[in-house]
Amino acid sequence: MKFKVLSATLVSLGLFATASKAETLRYAHFMPAQSWQQSTMFEAWADAVDKESDGELSVKIFPAQTLGKAPSGYDNAKNGVADIAWTVQGYTAGRFPLSQIMELPGLFKTAEVGSCAFQKLYESGALDEEYKDTHVLFVHTHGPGQLHMGNEPVKALGDLKGLKLRRPTAVIGTLLGELGAEPVGLPAPAIYENLERGVIDGYMLTWESVEAFRLAELTKYHTDFGFYSLAFVTTMNKRKYDALSPKAKAAVDANSGMKWSLIAGKGYDDADAAAIQSLKDSSETFEIPEAEMAEWQAAAARAKDIYLSELDGKGLPGTETYKAVQGYVSECQSELN
Repeated sequence: MKFKVLSATLVSLGLFATASKAETLRYAHFMPAQSWQQSTMFEAWADAVDKESDGELSVKIFPAQTLGKAPSGYDNAKNGVADIAWTVQGYTAGRFPLSQIMELPGLFKTAEVGSCAFQKLYESGALDEEYKDTHVLFVHTHGPGQLHMGNEPVKALGDLKGLKLRRPTAVIGTLLGELGAEPVGLPAPAIYENLERGVIDGYMLTWESVEAFRLAELTKYHTDFGFYSLAFVTTMNKRKYDALSPKAKAAVDANSGMKWSLIAGKGYDDADAAAIQSLKDSSETFEIPEAEMAEWQAAAARAKDIYLSELDGKGLPGTETYKAVQGYVSECQSELN
């Protein structure tokens, strides 16, 4: 009888030990919980990893900066505040100089192509030094960002003079400065409050994010600008990744790289397409005048040249990397069409 009781106890303990192998990864991002990113990117990734690890991993998602502010996203993953973080590289100015080449004007027209090119650039090893402190899962871009105004429409280049406009990163700030505006650095979650208080007159953002952050409530005018895109990274704490079991690590690896870069890129393109019509129905949209297009493009070219010259001057392969990205964009356009 004692033997049977002991055996039953050991079996019970064994079962408990097996169950306890399930590990929870904390995944932090700054988008609202109701955003399309929550379901299409974050929850879908969590479900895939849970399934492919046979339950060894579960993922708890922390939206809307509930596990760290947006500008601290990368450091939160590096330092273990979060196990995984999705963030914008340009929120920490100067830290990812080669990655931010993806933000320069005129490189690509869709988020899917931009994401494909960015992932190819990362996989080439050109960015290894920038991400040495974490384990990158995938990188991507959003689609062309637009200019959105609270009370003053921008119909022509002269309308920009002196306007205080939110710029997501310093690279885009240079572009706005070349166009005559006064750039103000803010992460996306801070736009609503600052627009409402009159700290800024307008902001640069994708169509889909205007809706995601409820900014349509304060936005009367849109200018179809489309001269920039943002770079994003989903990255993991290195120690946490290294400590995973072989099966759990394989599940994470299977959900890294180009597959999820393209899911993110296509998600942005689809979300932009859905948001454009809604916003155009509820507010006014203006196109850049054809007669002025050359001036806008010249300002964009100056911003590009300034940034690449700064990188080259610091001994970084700015121009070389830009040319590589152009090549990856061409490859991706052919592969995705």
